[in-house]
This record gives sequence, C-alpha cells and structure tokens, in this order.
Amino acid sequence: MNILVVGSGGREHALCWAIAKSPKCTKLYCAPGNAGTSRIAVNVDIVADHIDDIVEFATSNAIDLVVVGPEAPLVAGLVDKLEDAGIKAFGPSAAAAALEGSKGFMKDLCARHNIPTADYGRFNEPDAAKEFILRHQAPIVVKADGLAAGKGVIICCNKNEAYAAIDHIMTERAFGSSGAEVVIEEFLEGEEASFFVLVDGETALAMRSAQDHKAAFDGDEGPNTGGMGAYTPAPIIDDAMSKRIMDEIIKPTIKAMSAEGMPYKGVLFAGLMITEDGPKLIEYNVRFGDPECQALMLALKSDILDALLDSARGNLKKTELAWHNAATLVVVMAAEGYPGRYDKGSEIKGVDKAEKLDGVVVFHAGTQEEDGRLLANGGRVLGIAAQAKTVAEAQKLAYKAIDKITWTKGFNRTDIGWRAINR
Repeated sequence: MNILVVGSGGREHALCWAIAKSPKCTKLYCAPGNAGTSRIAVNVDIVADHIDDIVEFATSNAIDLVVVGPEAPLVAGLVDKLEDAGIKAFGPSAAAAALEGSKGFMKDLCARHNIPTADYGRFNEPDAAKEFILRHQAPIVVKADGLAAGKGVIICCNKNEAYAAIDHIMTERAFGSSGAEVVIEEFLEGEEASFFVLVDGETALAMRSAQDHKAAFDGDEGPNTGGMGAYTPAPIIDDAMSKRIMDEIIKPTIKAMSAEGMPYKGVLFAGLMITEDGPKLIEYNVRFGDPECQALMLALKSDILDALLDSARGNLKKTELAWHNAATLVVVMAAEGYPGRYDKGSEIKGVDKAEKLDGVVVFHAGTQEEDGRLLANGGRVLGIAAQAKTVAEAQKLAYKAIDKITWTKGFNRTDIGWRAINR
C-alpha cells in the first residue's frame, strides 16, 4: 500500500516510524516531514494546511491511505476532500473535528448528553463574559473557543486575572479569530491524564492512557507549552478507571456524534481530570497528542497500519491491540526561548550515539538536514523516547541518551515522569 502521513512534527515521525514497520506498507510519504521522517519516508514539499495540494498529490500518486497528523487540516476539511476524491483517510470529517475546533461546541454536546465535564459559560461579548466571572468563584479557567496551538487556555487565580484574560483573548485578539468567543469554566481539582481511543463511527477501541507535562520547566513551573514530555501508561488510569472513562465519557460521545449526524472516525484524545467524583472531560483533541504519540507508538506491539485502516473502513469491532509490558517515556528537547521567541539553525550532534542505546528511539519534531548537518528548525525539536520495565527506569534511560546529545542552544526538563515515580 502507498501511505501518506500529513504533518512535520514528532507525532508524524512517530506515526511514520510505526507505519514503516508494517508489511502492508510498500511506499511511505510524509508532507512536509522533517529530517527524521526523511530516513524512513519520502518527504513531500507540501505544508499540512495546503489541502488542495495534498489531495492532488494523493490522487496522482495512487495513495491508498492518508493519515492526517495535525488538527488544523482536519478542522479545515482535509478528510472530506480526500474522501470526495475517492481516497481513504484516517481522521474525522470537518463537522466531527469541531470537537477540538470549537471548545463551545464540545461543551454544549456534553451538556446535551450528560457527559461529565466542568460547569461552564460560553460568550461572544467581553462584558457578558466578565459579568459571568463576577458571579463565580476563582480560581477559574478562561479558554479561547477556537484552535490556538495549545496556548489558548488561561488558569486564573483570581477574578482580576480572569478579567485580564478576557481582554487578552477577546479585545487584544492574542489568538486571532480563535478568541472571538470564549468558554469560561470552573476549575477542576484532581490529577490530569490523557486517554486515547480509535473510532470507526460506531465502535471505540481503547488504546493506552498517558500523562503529559505542559509547563516549560522543572516542577511544572513556567509557561505552558505544547508538551515537554510524556509517559505511558498513566498509573492513575487502572482497569476500573478505564472502564468508567469508556462508559461515562467516550461511548456517550461517540453515540451522541452519530445521533447528531456527525459520526466520528479517527483517533479521539480525551484530556481528563480524575477528580474525587470520578473522571471529568477537560477537552477533546481530534488527533494524537504530541509527545504522547511518540510514547504510544513505541509502546505498541500491534501493526498500527492495520488499526488505522480498520478505523477508516469502519471495521474496528474485531480489532485488538497488543502492547509491550513496559513503561515508555519521552523527554522533549526544545530550543532556548520556547514557547516564546527562539532561533533556528543551531547544530545538533550525537543523536546517532543516543539511538545506539537499547530501548531508545529519537523522534524528530523541528529538524532539518543541511550539508550533512542536523539543524534545529522549530520550538520543540527532538523527542527522546525510552522504554524500560518501570517509569523510573525509562526516565533514567532517556536522560542517559540525552547526555550523548550535544546541542548548546537547546534545553529540556529533567523531571519528566515525576508524578508516576513519586506515587
């Protein structure tokens, strides 16, 4: 089969890495890809949100399945256009992708179908939003309604911070048109976790749980990022909790989307808060998380291409997934200054030495090759993934691998996995 993966990050390198191992994969492309994907796939010079160009490439190259990595092309309707052209695609339609594309849509769906989530209000006018804040207690959470690259969520410790957040999002338009509406939520107490399922429109197949580290610096300090590390499985999600998540959140959502004429296909990534009252939904993402995807792909024993095809074809009922009986942990190496301003073009050495360690895979996110040199080309640049018997051992192995990499313009957290290790 000819496969095209759309995207350029660590998630897409991990998907290419896993798909390339399938005996069904004869030709693998990645658009636009990075220095890592170029070693296992043919990189195609088309950016992920150039939808018409992707459809044209898939048509002219007899692509059998397109795997869409990032959320923006999904929300913009890439899967719809591919399927209109007769090409199978892994991912939701534009209508179903509204689960991530509009936080208000997701919250309203939860309210209509009694899916447990935080109490909320939805507003398209700043004064009304501030009036809502006045009537509620802090801490409180203010979210831009639309896509904001993981940065449109502001946790406010008091009402003045919340008023400022409204001004920042709605008046100053810090996140552009994504902040034309806001969702304001109660602050949930508990432990966060990520839960992934494959969906074919009717059937949801649980994958594995994970925990991400959003803050830039050790001790969960500093600004929020797209993710500085992750591990799987999450200890807080045992079999009983997994069943509750499926029964109370995932299955009702799939049923609701189908009933409302937007059957969901693809991967559904539930961001959860495990509270004293049980699991509550914080948000849905309509794609694999990054760096969680890197950990999941390394942990998976099954042929991922089979599972992606079963999702796209509506055939997950008999699909089963096998996992390595181990912990997998990923540490992100990022450019100095990230998630703020950072420079590109600094050289990275020693990745080959890191990958010689048993149980280590280095996934590329923001990299490019130039004259045989590996250069940083983004904010989050590498994902150092390690697999071992326990999270503590996987952590030790990942940092041993990082010690072999020389990159003077990069940084990483040194405590990825701390929550699981401290349990």
